[in-house]
Amino acid sequence: MAKKTKKKKIKVKAKPKKAKKAVKKPVAVKAKKEEVSIKVVNIVISSSLEQDIPLEKMAATLSNTEYNPEQFPGLVIRIKEPKTSALIFSSGKIVCTGARSMEEVERSIEKIIKSLKKINIEIKIKPKVTVQNIVAAGNIGMDLNLNSLAIKLPNTEYEPEQFPGLVYKLKGTRATFLLFTNGKIVCTGTKTEDEVYKALDKLIETLKKVK
Repeated sequence: MAKKTKKKKIKVKAKPKKAKKAVKKPVAVKAKKEEVSIKVVNIVISSSLEQDIPLEKMAATLSNTEYNPEQFPGLVIRIKEPKTSALIFSSGKIVCTGARSMEEVERSIEKIIKSLKKINIEIKIKPKVTVQNIVAAGNIGMDLNLNSLAIKLPNTEYEPEQFPGLVYKLKGTRATFLLFTNGKIVCTGTKTEDEVYKALDKLIETLKKVK
């Protein structure tokens, strides 16, 4: 007689029910390990030589100048070291850009005065300098959700289809910041380096509050 074979009972384990995923709210600021840093990249100043300047003579004599009075009344003079540019007007008014420190500003003005000496124009005064704007750039070491910040922060402008950065006017300061998703920033509107650093500290404090 053939032996009866016992059938093994196979137990089927019930599949565990999947837990419902929690809906995550958008985080405005995510911490990164990068250090906070910022440095001045451009100082815009105005000054005056306090005497009339013959711009046509400058343009005809000096090679590092551009002058097109039909398009613009000022003459552009480019300085190689430090790498700056200045607008000079016939009244003696000057606007200088490109310097990264006040020392570079002073050196640029000295170079302009030396250039004028080549065409027999003596500047006997030390021109007074007025800072109009300081531009600084850096990194705040945080990833930013610009959509969320545009909703949570006042005084912001954000149009990603036109420009990838968010413009934020920091209350209580002269500083306006450009913020990018990777934590890169640009600061404008300040008039001293001390104002730059104080504005940066206040920005980071504000961003941490809107996490």
